[in-house]
Amino acid sequence: MQASRREFLTKAAQGAAVAACGGLIWAQLLRQEAAASVLALRPPGALAERDFAATCIKCGQCVQACPYDTLRLARAEDDAPIGTPHFVPRDIPCYMCSDIPCQVACPTGALSPELKNIAKARMGLAVIDTESCLSWQGLRCEVCYRVCPVKGEAITIENRSRVVSKHALFVPHVHSQACTGCGMCEDACPTEKAAIRVLNPALVQGRIGSHYRLGWLSDTPITQDFKPPEAPPAVGPAVTEPSAPKTAPGMDVLNQGIDP
Repeated sequence: MQASRREFLTKAAQGAAVAACGGLIWAQLLRQEAAASVLALRPPGALAERDFAATCIKCGQCVQACPYDTLRLARAEDDAPIGTPHFVPRDIPCYMCSDIPCQVACPTGALSPELKNIAKARMGLAVIDTESCLSWQGLRCEVCYRVCPVKGEAITIENRSRVVSKHALFVPHVHSQACTGCGMCEDACPTEKAAIRVLNPALVQGRIGSHYRLGWLSDTPITQDFKPPEAPPAVGPAVTEPSAPKTAPGMDVLNQGIDP
């Protein structure tokens, strides 16, 4: 009887330990996936991350449809939730297929069918590290500009003159309104670690705020002159200034003739 009881308590303790360990592991996986979802680069046409996670069934059909093996399903060590499609530009970028086969293969709409033009895709945003970029350091490179599929719109080259040298600087600039996030620039960057990287725009872009008005960028000119706010009404009884006397007291005595 005592042996059965001892065996029961032992198994109960083991079960509790296994359940606790399983809970800790599961919580760690959830935290890892929540952090990784911010870093993941999705296929073209992907919905917003929250909606994508709720819609994607991790079937892998978009991965199979990609002709360049760009897409892959995330593993535990990847910067994406496990089983979801993503790509790493430094390994294989998105080559901007005009027919968007990954989107066509998606059975749930996680890759929105509303995307008709691959140039309108917004998979991420390229960001330049000016301290590592060869062009920004004075060397002729411009590889990112030449490989960009929307060259002249997403990446442009600015000619800058030097102060201490006759040679000019040809520095690249990324324009967020046209960058597709394909990653061809990151893949082609010749530095040891890419000086231009594609990231989630939420990590690198700010927001100016709707209360700022950039008059020189607005289509509607400002027609009303600025009027300062009116002063607030006085609080309490009105205070009147005393009026000055018509003649100063004591002055009439000086004007009177006094006989000695």
